[in-house]
Amino acid sequence: MRIFVAGATGYIGSAVVHALLDEGHAVTGLARSDASAAALTRIGVEVHRGDIDDIDSLRTAAAASDGVIYAANKHISETTDPAARAQVELNAVEAIGAQLEGTGKSFVVTSGVIGRTPGRLLTEETPNAANPVTALRLRAETAVLALAERGVRSSSVRLAPTVHGYGDARGFISILIGIAQDKGISAFVGDGSNRWPAVHRLDAATLFRLAVESAPAGTALHAVAEEGVPFRDIAEAIGRQLGLPAVSLTTEQADQHFGFLAPLVGIDNPASSAQTRERFGWLPKEPTLIADIEEGHYFKH
Repeated sequence: MRIFVAGATGYIGSAVVHALLDEGHAVTGLARSDASAAALTRIGVEVHRGDIDDIDSLRTAAAASDGVIYAANKHISETTDPAARAQVELNAVEAIGAQLEGTGKSFVVTSGVIGRTPGRLLTEETPNAANPVTALRLRAETAVLALAERGVRSSSVRLAPTVHGYGDARGFISILIGIAQDKGISAFVGDGSNRWPAVHRLDAATLFRLAVESAPAGTALHAVAEEGVPFRDIAEAIGRQLGLPAVSLTTEQADQHFGFLAPLVGIDNPASSAQTRERFGWLPKEPTLIADIEEGHYFKH
């Protein structure tokens, strides 16, 4: 297949590109800079210049491909406007979807599991219900999955909040490490028993490949290798590597300590991937989250 990957040089997208190339697929990657274009050319990827804000460019690339993977990600930060970020993603996937309509081609969008069903196990078949944490970003996933009724083999790969692995510079684990270094403690909320799912970057990339190759229209896949790692375990692992104490905070203290991440760090968010594994033969094999933190690469900057 000829696969167009938006976000081809990003942390997740670059792993997806390698997973596709390893299976013999031809890849076209979106590049908005000369450096990104050169990086793609070096590994045998055809370059498509543009940006996710460039609707006409996205349409052109989608039309020339057998399938599309949308792995672009505008990272959250203190300065991110969540509504603007979500609107850019929605505009991009709607443009790609309109181009693919009626073709039967594959379209895989990136989504997430965090915050969907606080305190309850999320499965691939749990109905979507927007809440303050998920409402904005659900729009893109909903739009893509709805393309199943318009002749597109659409699917969503829902990532665990901790997509960990070598090269993670802006994900949740890196952010938590930065906060711990800045504050002098590695913190958790309450007793820290709330659970965060996790997946290694390379295992997630394999699932994107499986989705674009064979996921039926309208399918949600869960890129979840670990159903739920207690947040206290994460904080303690970070603390051990930094030589800092792991400290319990109240909800009020967490608001000050974690800043923009405060609404997420206390969420109990277990998620299952049992159906994904059974349907697609996906078998995560990379290191677990705590083992990956303890390997030390997060701290060698």
